Amino acid sequence: MRPMQGSRFAFGPFVLDPDAGTLLRDDDPVALGYRGLKLLAALVGRPGEILGKAELMDAAWPGTAVEEGNLTVQIAQLRKLLGPAADGGEWISTVPRVGYRFTGAIEQLGGAKRKPLPLPDKPSIAVLPFVAFSSDPEQESFADGLTEDLITDLSRNAGLFVIARNSVFAYKGRAMDVRGIAEDLGVRYLLEGSARRAAGRVRINAQLVDALSGEHLWAERFDRSLEDIFAVQDEVTAKIVEALLGRLRAPLPRNRPKNLEAYDLCVRARKLIDDSPQTAREAHLMLTRAVALDPDYAEAYRWLAMNHWMGWVHWGEPIEPNRSVALELARKAVAIDPNDAGCRWVLANLLAYERRFPESDTEFAKAFEFDPNEA
Repeated sequence: MRPMQGSRFAFGPFVLDPDAGTLLRDDDPVALGYRGLKLLAALVGRPGEILGKAELMDAAWPGTAVEEGNLTVQIAQLRKLLGPAADGGEWISTVPRVGYRFTGAIEQLGGAKRKPLPLPDKPSIAVLPFVAFSSDPEQESFADGLTEDLITDLSRNAGLFVIARNSVFAYKGRAMDVRGIAEDLGVRYLLEGSARRAAGRVRINAQLVDALSGEHLWAERFDRSLEDIFAVQDEVTAKIVEALLGRLRAPLPRNRPKNLEAYDLCVRARKLIDDSPQTAREAHLMLTRAVALDPDYAEAYRWLAMNHWMGWVHWGEPIEPNRSVALELARKAVAIDPNDAGCRWVLANLLAYERRFPESDTEFAKAFEFDPNEA
């Protein structure tokens, strides 16, 4: 089968749309990471064929030298996520010492667009990945971090419907009409822009677009000292809320880092935390350093808790002391910033693992209260 551009693939209860970066099971979205999606698209696009390990690693880690163990981990996670095929076997079979093969029956659906999602009953917005205008990984990481922070800041306003990070980053680097993106995501408004940092300065261009009319509701350029980056984020958020809701609404205070190096380390670490055991160890070093540089930075504790949590859940590390350390770090994060939904969500999940359900239910409820979009 030679896949056509824009093709979707149906197998069992699943529909894979490689271009949109989505996997549906019985029309419900499946949480599939970027690497897993690339691997599945490569395998499903050539069912019955043996794909060599090198070819698959090129598909999931283009232009990057990675250890073969990373591929093994991703395939294992894919198998767990897909579950057994209808005949009780596996969707993906191993060809010893060679590679892998997709063994299920595939129906190529073509590029028929799904019906546009209905708009929510309150102003809806997606923050598209900011463009770095540079191939420098540090510039790209900075732009991605800014995008994620703006999503978090906007999500804290209950008057807005905000699309989560994973959905918008599927459009990173893709040239698409804003109306098409808005229809795909089921929103009316899009925030897009660019970001660059150099010589202690930060330059940000941002514009808010009404995808229905094509009108630019707000646009502004910021050229500030890098130390003002969080003030710029607050200003951008306030301008958007004012444009969409007609008046400023003060958000709950958010814990901000006092040390910019700690912030940079967190931004870099959260991109590495679930890629592979090797990158998870890199993330651990970065987050440990961030905590040392800024002991009152809640996000550093939250991601370090996640790092310990995933160590035993995904990477086969001993449950103890990882579980107890993760719980301690998550409690520390919540103590520093009680209003952060992400910190509450991590603590809630760890308490659920401990089967302490009354406590975990309370934390989940607080996470939803502080950030109904992200929760």
